[in-house]
Amino acid sequence: MKVKINEGCIGCGLCEETCPEVFSLKEDGKAQVDKQPEPSQLSQVQEAVELCPAQVIELSNW
Repeated sequence: MKVKINEGCIGCGLCEETCPEVFSLKEDGKAQVDKQPEPSQLSQVQEAVELCPAQVIELSNW
């Protein structure tokens, strides 16, 4: 699976709180993907997708 952050991030930080191994906030306060998730992290990433108030986290098959 591949995860990316689309335009429109509001910088709430829920993704980073949910899965800090994959997400972090950049200096500008917007989220970024630090590394693609391991299979064991997919449930956390899916939770981040669902929690994102801006709905800008995209999880897709390669």
